Amino acid sequence: MRVYLVIMDETDEALRALRFASRRAMKTGGSVHILALVQRENFNAFGAIQATIEQEARDRAEMVASSAAGSLFAESGKMPVISVRTGDAQGVIKEYLAEHPEVAALVLGAAVEGGPGPLVTHFSSHAGHLACPLFIVPGGLTDEDIDRLS
Repeated sequence: MRVYLVIMDETDEALRALRFASRRAMKTGGSVHILALVQRENFNAFGAIQATIEQEARDRAEMVASSAAGSLFAESGKMPVISVRTGDAQGVIKEYLAEHPEVAALVLGAAVEGGPGPLVTHFSSHAGHLACPLFIVPGGLTDEDIDRLS
């Protein structure tokens, strides 16, 4: 079974990537894994305050991933695997791919304006070293375009 890994956050490009991955999964009999990332804070507040800040960030990431999963379930009837992890985005994604050899493709969305985004930039420059293909969904595609291409 093909598994498509999508990195979920609150951006439009993440939603585009999720739409593409979910359509591919439906057409290929595969499934979707959603990975939500929580960045480590660069400052140290007092212990209890720091813990609260980190927990709020994790709760927000879980909510975003769960919302995306609910939408995907409503459309396909299949619940995606959801994982929320803390750390450096690139390192966490590489670690996840190493732990899940069943992942057939990493699906990222590129931003419409400006650069494509830090994850797209990083992984496209390291695509030859990934354990799976990298799919980059252009941010300017409409839902109809994505449905047609997937």
